[in-house]
Amino acid sequence: MRIPRGHRRPPPCLHHLLLLLVALCFAALKTAAAAPSTGGTGEGGGGIASVTGSIMLREMENGAKEFNVPAFRENRRLVAMKDGGLHDPSVLVFKSSWSSKSKVKESEMFDCPQTSMTQRPSNDEDIAFMSIIELGELFRTKKITSHELTDVFLRRLKRYGAVLESVITYTEELAYKQAKEADDLLEQGKYLGPLHGIPYGLKDIIAVPQYNTTWGSKTFKNQVIDMEAFVYKRLKSAGAVLVAKLVTGSLAYDDIWFGGRTRNPWNIEEFSTGSSAGPTASTSAGMVPFAIGSETAGSITYPAARCGVTALRPSFGTVARTGVMSLSESLDKLGPFCRSAADCAIVLDAIRGSDPGDPSSREIALEDPFHVDITKLTVGYLDSAEMEVVKVLSAKGAKFVPFKLNYTVESVQSILNITMDVDMLAHFDNWQREGHDDDYEAQDQWPVELRRARLVPAVDYVQAQRARGRLIREVRESFTVDAFIGNVTDWELVCLGNLVGLPIVVVPTGFKSIEHPPKGNTRRRTTVTTGIYAPPDHDHIALALAMAYQSVTDHHKQRPPIDAN
Repeated sequence: MRIPRGHRRPPPCLHHLLLLLVALCFAALKTAAAAPSTGGTGEGGGGIASVTGSIMLREMENGAKEFNVPAFRENRRLVAMKDGGLHDPSVLVFKSSWSSKSKVKESEMFDCPQTSMTQRPSNDEDIAFMSIIELGELFRTKKITSHELTDVFLRRLKRYGAVLESVITYTEELAYKQAKEADDLLEQGKYLGPLHGIPYGLKDIIAVPQYNTTWGSKTFKNQVIDMEAFVYKRLKSAGAVLVAKLVTGSLAYDDIWFGGRTRNPWNIEEFSTGSSAGPTASTSAGMVPFAIGSETAGSITYPAARCGVTALRPSFGTVARTGVMSLSESLDKLGPFCRSAADCAIVLDAIRGSDPGDPSSREIALEDPFHVDITKLTVGYLDSAEMEVVKVLSAKGAKFVPFKLNYTVESVQSILNITMDVDMLAHFDNWQREGHDDDYEAQDQWPVELRRARLVPAVDYVQAQRARGRLIREVRESFTVDAFIGNVTDWELVCLGNLVGLPIVVVPTGFKSIEHPPKGNTRRRTTVTTGIYAPPDHDHIALALAMAYQSVTDHHKQRPPIDAN
C-alpha cells in the first residue's frame, strides 16, 4: 500500500545535519566522476552515489525528513526514559503473541458446519457466488464434480479477467489435473474436508512450481521459482484446486502492475487499491470462491473494503510465509478473501501453521470459531464503528462498551513508514543498484520510498523498533475487551494493527450511492464495511463475531454489477 506522508518541518539541527549529508553525497559523486575506472565489477562499491544521481539527492533528503520528523524526536524521549532501553526493547525479532507461555496446546481442526439439502443451481452465475460451505456440500454429495467447478470458474476468470485486469496467469493444466485427483479421491470414498475439490486463486507473490511468479513486475515477469510455497502446499493437501495466479501490485505495492491496474467490480471506473487487488477483485466478481492475498500495511483491509468482500488479516505468524516474496519480515502476513466469515475460518484452518523456512511462524492454538459463545464476550466500539454492527451483535447477546486504545507513541504512521521502507530496501537493494527502479510501473511510489530509505540512520531504525515495542506494550495494557469494532481504512488503525500484529475481519455492512454515477440507471455502488479487531492469537473471536453478524444480514451475499454500464 502507498503510505500517506507527514508534512511537518524538521527541527533545525536535523535539517542542517541532513544538508551536510547531502553535501557529502555531492562530494562523493564528484569524486567518483573524477576517479579513473579500475575495470572492476563494482560489487565492492555501494555508496549512495553508486545508486542514484544528483537530481534525486534533494528529493531523498526531503523524504528522509518526513521519515524522521516529528515522530522520532518525540519517541526518542519516550524510549530513553527508563533502564537504558531495557524497559522498551527493540522488536527487531518480532513476537506478536501476548502470552508468556513458550508452548501452546495442540490445536484441533475446526468443526466446520455442513449445510443440509444444498441443491445445485441451474446456472453458472448462481454456482459462482455460492459459499465454500455450499460448494463443498455439493461436491461431497456428488451433485457436482471438481472438474465441473473448475470449468465454471475458469470460464469466469477468462470472461472478466481482462475487464478487471485481475489475472496474471491461468493455471489451467494444473487445475484440471488437481480436479481429476479430487474427483478420483471422492470416488474412492476419501473426502479431505470442506476445501476438497474447491477452486481458488493465489496472489502472484506466492511460488508454484512450473508457473511464473512475477511479483507483478516487468523485471520479474518471466521468473519461475521452482518450489512450493507453504500456503500452496497446505491448500493442495486439503484438496483445493488452483485455477489462477492473480494480480499483485508491482513488488506487492499498491494496485499497479506490469499489465495495467486492477479495477473494482462494484464500479469498474474505480481501482481496487492495495497490492492484493487481484485476489480481492476476483473473489468479489465470483471468479473464484476464495483467494489468498497478503498484507504488509493495508493490502488486505483496503481492497476488501473497496470491493466489498469478507477478508481476514490473521495474527502475525499464524501462516508461514515460506515461498512468498517478502517486504518486511515483521509485518508481512497472508490471509484469505472469501464470500463470508465462515469461509475465512475454513481457509484459515487449512493454511495456518509454522514452517522452518519462516522463523516467525508459530503453531497457534486457536479455539474453534464455530463454537465461540458470543454472549460471554465484551466488545468495545470506537467512535468510527458502524453502529448497525453494534446493534445487530447486541441483539445476538454480545455486551458492548465504548472503547479507546491508549498509547503515548507520537506517530504510529512514522514507525510503520521507516520499518517497512528500510526493510524493503534491504530486500531490493541489488534490484535498485542495477537500475531497475527506472523501469518500475509507478514511479511516484516504490522508487521514491527506496531512495528515501537510504538516508535513514541505523540509530533511527532501531529507535523506531523500540518505539514499536512501547506501542505494543501500551496497546496490550489498554486492550480491556475481548474485541472491538472500528473503521477498516482509518490509516492510524491500519498502521497500529500491523505494527502490533492484531487480527481483523473485514465485514461488508451495506452500500451507498457513488458520488459521480454514469448517465442513466446503474447498479454501481460504493461498499460500506467495518472491521472486527481482536488481540493477537484470538482470530477465532473476531471470526465468531463476524459470523454472528452475517447470520442475520445479507450484505456479503450481494453481487457486483460487472457488466453494468
